[in-house]
Amino acid sequence: MKRLFVLFSLLACWLTLAIGCKKNDSEPQTELRFVVPSNFPEAVYKFENNTVGQAGFELGRHLFFEDALSIDNSVNCGTCHQQFAAFANLDHSVSHGVNDCFGTRNAPPLFNLAWQKEFMWDGGVNHIEVSGLNALVDPCEMANSLDNITSTLSKKQPYPDLFKKAFGTPEINSQRIFRALTQFTAMMVSATSKYDKHIRKEVGGEFTAAEQAGYILFRDKCSKCHSEPLFTDLSYRSNGLDQDPKENGREKISRQASDQGKFKVPSLRNVELTRPYMHDGRFFSLEDVLEHYNSGVMDHINLDPELKKDPVRGIALSKTEQQQIISFLKTLTDNEFIRDKRFAEL
Repeated sequence: MKRLFVLFSLLACWLTLAIGCKKNDSEPQTELRFVVPSNFPEAVYKFENNTVGQAGFELGRHLFFEDALSIDNSVNCGTCHQQFAAFANLDHSVSHGVNDCFGTRNAPPLFNLAWQKEFMWDGGVNHIEVSGLNALVDPCEMANSLDNITSTLSKKQPYPDLFKKAFGTPEINSQRIFRALTQFTAMMVSATSKYDKHIRKEVGGEFTAAEQAGYILFRDKCSKCHSEPLFTDLSYRSNGLDQDPKENGREKISRQASDQGKFKVPSLRNVELTRPYMHDGRFFSLEDVLEHYNSGVMDHINLDPELKKDPVRGIALSKTEQQQIISFLKTLTDNEFIRDKRFAEL
């Protein structure tokens, strides 16, 4: 019996090597690599000097959900960037950090970051590898310092081992932290929505009559700012939220008066999941957003030309048209992305 058991064990090992069976559920079933979807342009971030690998990706995943990145171990990146909300902060108007502190801006969703040159609502960060710096050090978010973070992680298991696997040595420094986080977040590609399947003529991409009508309306009335396939042109615009904005927006970075009150045009991918909306999270439904464009646009000095080209400011939309556009916007929901176990909390 013992010989028979050994024989079966050897046979199982041989089969594992021969057909590449996975050893356990935690191992990847496919090669880990960054793939540009066929209906997307080339990505901006090329992973130069930061080639994505399984060890680096898993380290980034650990760091993303690590409470020790905050000064009091109370929050992590996933606190404000929840996978079920396409890594936005569902139902929170603004970010909520340490010491029960509330910020001034809505936490944006995280996906398709490799196609962006600038980050945050005002574009205050111009490289993906340091896009998380503000959250780490902001006194109303994680309120920490890079020196304290590296010191803490150096003494906390399993990080020395994870850094060694990812980078060859157990040294922990800020560059390695940011590069590991980037390997994780840059892999967050959202491109398997019903819309994507429709564009690529794949099974499951057939639009209903309402969705098709909404798509036609969207391309006519919304696509100048929310251009396909990213559903943002990545520009900074004033959409008339206030006549006298409380925040300067892009002007804080550019120091140009012409940028006062302008914020980055957000992607509308997964917009069904990423409420509340706008940089300050003032609208809690898509109906509220579309009604703003229909009747609530304020005459700001830097109001975008697209919103003042008609006799009445904004974008005229009947209730029927609004519902048709919402029907289309829901085709941008990527259920495969928000359920992808690779990005789930450990």
